Amino acid sequence: MKNIVVIGAGTMGNGIAHTFAQTGFKVNLVDISQEALDRGLKTITTNLDRIITKGNLTEEQKAETLGNITTFTELKDAAGNADLIVEAATENLDLKLKIFKQMDEFAPENCILATNTSSISITKIASVTKRADKVIGMHFMNPVPIMKLVEIIKGYSTSKETFDAVYEMSKNLGKVPVEVNDYPGFVANRILMPMINEAIETLYNGVAGVEEIDTVMKLGMAHPMGPLQLADFIGLDVCLAILNVMYDGFKNPKYAPNPLLVNMVTAGKLGVKSGEGFYDYSESKKAEKVSKMFLK
Repeated sequence: MKNIVVIGAGTMGNGIAHTFAQTGFKVNLVDISQEALDRGLKTITTNLDRIITKGNLTEEQKAETLGNITTFTELKDAAGNADLIVEAATENLDLKLKIFKQMDEFAPENCILATNTSSISITKIASVTKRADKVIGMHFMNPVPIMKLVEIIKGYSTSKETFDAVYEMSKNLGKVPVEVNDYPGFVANRILMPMINEAIETLYNGVAGVEEIDTVMKLGMAHPMGPLQLADFIGLDVCLAILNVMYDGFKNPKYAPNPLLVNMVTAGKLGVKSGEGFYDYSESKKAEKVSKMFLK
């Protein structure tokens, strides 16, 4: 596999495109507008400059990486010679099903169709295609160029050939692939999201404040960032979407999203990307200032 298509130039999509391009793959990056594509390329350029500053990349390698990326606003124009398409759109089932129908229509017959979904059933996504054996999950972690893990999720009909090809390709990207079966939340989010939800529950019940909860988990459990800061980093809307998928899939009340999380998303307080969540990011992207809503 040499020709890669990545759908979505947002946080995950541009990170996936960056990773493939830096490893030498030809990448067609697709989004609905040129403005979104330009933002994605700007982010990739900034991240490459950061790697150069650390002495781990040369200017020539940066130029080569950017030269490996071509942008498109139409999937049908990008997918003609694709060996692998990775969908990295918003965590919304209807949107993903729509995109996969288009992927199946426009991609060559032997092309593997992958999704970066963090919780949605691979089997359900594959059901709208005529190549369920070639549909698979590739759940990268954020930030993609740095994080080593990729959850490789087999749908009910995913073939061994498809799994083996994607597993080996992930290793060629410098990642550590882990085989996972197709259940809501997979492994990473099935364990992570209930922890984040419980941290929000702890705040909601007045057990402790935002900084206190995060400090306990950072210093007491050696987590690199606290669960509320991590929720802001992921996006509270994404956390809510994943919890809803798990709650719908398992019908277990332990996965029901806390009302505070629901209200914050409804109010547009989504974390870093909106400028405010549990912390205030109006002056810094670091979690240094607790949102005024949670000040004592």
